Amino acid sequence: MTPIQSVLPAITPVLPEIVLSVGALLLVLYGAWRGERSSEGVNVGALILLIFTFFLVVSQTGSVTTLNGAFIADPFARIMKALILIGSAATILLSRDYFQRERIDRFEYPILIVLCTIGMLVMASANDLISLYLGLELQSLAAYVIAAFHRDDVKSTEAGLKYFVLGALSSGMLLYGASLVYGFTGTVSFPGIVTALDGPSSFGIVLGIVFVAAGVAFKLAAVPFHMWTPDVYEGSPTPVTAFFGSAPKIAAMAMTVRVFIGAFPDVTAVWQQIIVFISIASMALGSFAAIGQRNIKRLMAYSSIGNVGYALIGLAAGSEEGIRGVVIYMIIYLAMTLGAFAVLLSMRRKDQMFETIDDLSGLSRTHPWLAFCLAAMMFSLAGIPPLAGFFAKFYVFAAAIKAGLVTLAVVGVVTSVVGAFYYLRLVKVMYFDEPKAPYERIPPGSAIVLGVSSAVVVLFFLIPAPLVSAAGDAAKSLF
Repeated sequence: MTPIQSVLPAITPVLPEIVLSVGALLLVLYGAWRGERSSEGVNVGALILLIFTFFLVVSQTGSVTTLNGAFIADPFARIMKALILIGSAATILLSRDYFQRERIDRFEYPILIVLCTIGMLVMASANDLISLYLGLELQSLAAYVIAAFHRDDVKSTEAGLKYFVLGALSSGMLLYGASLVYGFTGTVSFPGIVTALDGPSSFGIVLGIVFVAAGVAFKLAAVPFHMWTPDVYEGSPTPVTAFFGSAPKIAAMAMTVRVFIGAFPDVTAVWQQIIVFISIASMALGSFAAIGQRNIKRLMAYSSIGNVGYALIGLAAGSEEGIRGVVIYMIIYLAMTLGAFAVLLSMRRKDQMFETIDDLSGLSRTHPWLAFCLAAMMFSLAGIPPLAGFFAKFYVFAAAIKAGLVTLAVVGVVTSVVGAFYYLRLVKVMYFDEPKAPYERIPPGSAIVLGVSSAVVVLFFLIPAPLVSAAGDAAKSLF
């Protein structure tokens, strides 16, 4: 066997990440060579690169561990990576028109999205604490920059700085927890930790799990580590906010599932209490704090906190059905979030963007299809059947009840009713308030994203089997 033949099996599972990395370097070189004139070409190149990587990911089969056990390519990683790549590609589609109009169209932006995506793919496939942290930091460093991408805007600069400072704090907590786990188990490998914990848990392990949970909760924007979310969502450029609300959320959820199901399955009783608390607190805060919001981006920030709480119900169940519910929830959440932000990016008159709820007044009479699509997103987020959001909540609630977490499921239902108030308020404003001047025509990129998202949300109940089956396979691979 030649050296190349011996290396190929080891790098094949990592091929999507390698392709993205090489592609990002080529885009940097092209951008540096062409200067600001390269913006259009880099955007198209990044989009093609993400789509090609998507097909590479979905073409993989089986469950393979490589890089000395640090990296795993299994059905769970594949479905989460596919969602991450869809979110990143959709963000580039949503961004083009906005950045051109705001005169901040620079070639670095799509490259940063690609670099962020590489980190997220590593997070989804991490099989030890070191690879997990490397993926997390690669994603975070690029995210801090794009949050402050509008350099001349005070809010954007403030958003980037807040995100960086609090992100550094959360990384420190995660590292401290990981070092405790390593110190008490003697290994950073998730399978090795499972073997080492085959017995009663020591106080050090419990403390390590608590700090790791704090670190991942920050990346999820879950209570009580949510404090950065509303300000960063409001201050970042709107396409960046759409990105933060979609792909990084999925990567963070994949990382959370990997850590707790992959490394600590035998000490479920220890971390289940933490996840239940975070879930209840996130659902409650997401439902009640959003009621007073008038800015749509801040409202979507609190909505994302609440949605993370609902998704964590599936993880708290600690079962195959629960993880299947988490995956289904993240698929539908991605469609709802991208659809809502596609509408928000279409709210423009004479180069001025609008972001408040009152600016939606009478949208059904000036832009009936836009109003219909946003109403579908809001009804779905509220969990009203037969839209996709109802099924997302149904699967996680059913898993919680089967696992004996009835109180958690009841809290989820109650907070869903509270949350429905502010979602339906947007529908009321669009359909019953007096119309304002019409907005400009929806940009092509936003139209594509909105059309696909609306189709998923409205038609999910007709053909749920493929997605539910894929989510079931992903969950099965972890148990």
